[in-house]
Amino acid sequence: MRYLASSSHDIRTNLAIETYLMTHADLTEPILYFYINSPCIIVGRYQNVVAEINQDYVKQQHIILTRRTSGGGAVYDDLGNVSFSFITKDDGDGFGNFKRFTAPVLNALHAMGATGATMSGRNDLLIDGKKFSGNAMHVENGRMFSHGTLMYDVDQSQIAKALTVPKDKLASKGIKSVRSRVTNLKPYMAPEYQQLTIEEFRDTLAREILGVTDLKQAKTYQLDDEARAGIAELNQQYFKNWDWIYGQSPAFTIKQRRHFDAGTVEFQLNVDAGRIKTVTIYGDFFGAQPVDPVIDHLIGVKYERQAIATALAPLDLSQYFGNIDRDQLIDLLVAP
Repeated sequence: MRYLASSSHDIRTNLAIETYLMTHADLTEPILYFYINSPCIIVGRYQNVVAEINQDYVKQQHIILTRRTSGGGAVYDDLGNVSFSFITKDDGDGFGNFKRFTAPVLNALHAMGATGATMSGRNDLLIDGKKFSGNAMHVENGRMFSHGTLMYDVDQSQIAKALTVPKDKLASKGIKSVRSRVTNLKPYMAPEYQQLTIEEFRDTLAREILGVTDLKQAKTYQLDDEARAGIAELNQQYFKNWDWIYGQSPAFTIKQRRHFDAGTVEFQLNVDAGRIKTVTIYGDFFGAQPVDPVIDHLIGVKYERQAIATALAPLDLSQYFGNIDRDQLIDLLVAP
């Protein structure tokens, strides 16, 4: 088995590396790939982004958002988490066999003192009844990866804030995440492993899994210039691409209602592939003109604040909604 640890903390780059390795690397031997991310949210391939995240909070906190190619639920990562990936040929006994790929990780954690760590259900790793790792897989053209998270010292207060969406606002056909009680591994490790940096935690895991006492003894996988160019292309095509992140979202409907001093406004929207398909406007506001031009300007627009603001910029919204502030109306349209 060969080993690669990414030097990037950008989840989009790290997923692009993983995708490149699965599609282009020589997999005569499997590759063990580790990466550490700055604060980010990764939604599963078949999820609705809007239904999973608190968009205002994510933007305010500069949390990177992207979509992975594997299924499963939304995940929050930060610099207290290590992600691992086993990249290999699909031999017919890999896809869906999470035990095969999590067993080496569990053995390594047991060796580091977290003896209560175990697999539970289909794809979660738990300790003391709490989840510290979610796992997912992707298979394509006879190749696959199985990847997962390892919460060592994650800021857990961010998880609920970043991944919470009011349930009464939105009806989505996307696969919803299952919220579980989560925990960090750090308190469960042997004392000598409780004060590691995240890089030291990663390296210790790697040594245990690879069966070496020094990572200099491990077989490594090197990214050449051709690989880096391919990774950059995948990054732009997928992981940094609005159409991949939002446009892959299943269709959903959203209802937003608010009472202003000048009257109540309610928007009902159907959104598909990340763009507004239909709009209905209700309320007891006083407008001088019918709202049809507002609807016309919104159809086909990306369901995000800047795109909506740009689309409505040519209109004097006071003609349609009376004395209601423009920014407040736009906020209502995209409120989480």
